[in-house]
Amino acid sequence: MERSRVLLVDAAPGALLGRELERLLGHGLAVTLNLRRVADRAGARADWADWGGRGGRVDFTDFDPFDEAALLAETVRDGLGHHAVKSRGGVPLRAAFLAGATRPGLAHPLRVIGRAGAGTDHVELAAAARHGVTVTHTPGSNAAAVAEFALAQLLALTRGLRSYDEAAHRGEWLAATAPPKELSELTLGIVGPGRIGLALAGRASALGMEVQAFSRRPAITSAPSAPDLAPASASGPDPTPASAPGPAPRPNGSLPDLLATSDVVSLHLPLTPETRGLIGRAELTLMRPGAILLSTARGGIVDEQALADALRDPAHPLAAAAVDTFEHEHAAFASPLFGLPNALLTPHVAGMTRTAMATAALRCADHIAALLAGRPEGIPVVTA
Repeated sequence: MERSRVLLVDAAPGALLGRELERLLGHGLAVTLNLRRVADRAGARADWADWGGRGGRVDFTDFDPFDEAALLAETVRDGLGHHAVKSRGGVPLRAAFLAGATRPGLAHPLRVIGRAGAGTDHVELAAAARHGVTVTHTPGSNAAAVAEFALAQLLALTRGLRSYDEAAHRGEWLAATAPPKELSELTLGIVGPGRIGLALAGRASALGMEVQAFSRRPAITSAPSAPDLAPASASGPDPTPASAPGPAPRPNGSLPDLLATSDVVSLHLPLTPETRGLIGRAELTLMRPGAILLSTARGGIVDEQALADALRDPAHPLAAAAVDTFEHEHAAFASPLFGLPNALLTPHVAGMTRTAMATAALRCADHIAALLAGRPEGIPVVTA
C-alpha cells in the first residue's frame, strides 16, 4: 500500500528535527523535508536519506516557503502532489495555492494542512473547505511559553531594564530617577482569557498582581487542561506544558473599562475579521496614565501606526509597549514602531521554547497521520 506523502515546509529546529521526522515516519508516512531553514543541511541528508531501509522514506528539497509559486511547485512536483503540508512559521496558504495543490490530475492531491502551533490565520479557511482540505493545529502547545514571555515583557518594561542595560554598555551609571511600582501594586488586564491568557493570569497572580480579564466569548473560570489528543506512538509521550494554577482573573465585561482600569494590558486573541484593528487610536486613548501594552497575539490586532503615534506623544497615557507579532513579518518585516525607545520589539519568538516546539511538532505529526488515516476523533479541526 502506497504511503501518504507529507511536505515538511519548515521543520522543527536543531535536535527537534530528528524527533519530528521519527514521529512522522513512525506513522508510516513518506516525508519530503524542505532544507531551507535547516541549519545542518548536509547532516540532515546524511542522517535521514537511508531511512528507506527502516520502514520510512525521506526525500529532500530546498525552497523559500514564503514564495507562493515555489511552494506550489514543490507541493505538486512531477505531478505527484502531497497528501499533507505541515508548517510552523505561519507560511501563507491562500486560495491560489489551495486550488493548485488539489487540481485534477495530481496523483496525490492535498487533503490536510497541519500547523505546529496555535492559530490558523495563515490559511484561507473558506478556500480550504471548498477544495476539501482539512486544517488542524495544536492549541495549547505553547501556552506556558507565551505566558512566560509576556511576563518577561512586563518585567522588562515595568523595571526599565533596557534603559539600564543600554546605559551600562555605554559605561554610564544610570540612577533611578522615578522608582517604579512593584508588581503587587499593579493591575494586569488580559484581553482574551484562553489557554495562554489564563496561564499568564496564574503566574501574575502568584507574583501578587490583581488580574482582570475581558472575553469576547462566555467567560472562562478556570484554566483548561491541554489534553494529549495524539494517538499512541512508538516514539513516546509528548512533553506537556506546565500549567500555572491560581485564582481565576476577575471578569470585566467591557473592553473600554478594562483598558481604563489596568496598569498593564496583555493581548491574547486570535486574528479574525472581528479582532483585526481591535486596539486602535480610540482604545489606546482610554488607557490609564503610564500604562503598558503587551502584544504576543497575532499581528493586525493592534493598529501599529496608532500605537507608534501614541508612543511618540509624551502627553499620551500609554507609556510603553512590547510587541512580538506584527502585521508584516519575516522577509516583509516592517513597522512604524521601528526606532522608538519605549517600544520593545521581538521577532515572533514568544512561543519558541524547546518544550513548546517539541509538543507542537509531535502533536501536529500525530494529527496529520490520524486525519490521513480517516481517524478525526479528538483532533482539533478548524473550519471557516
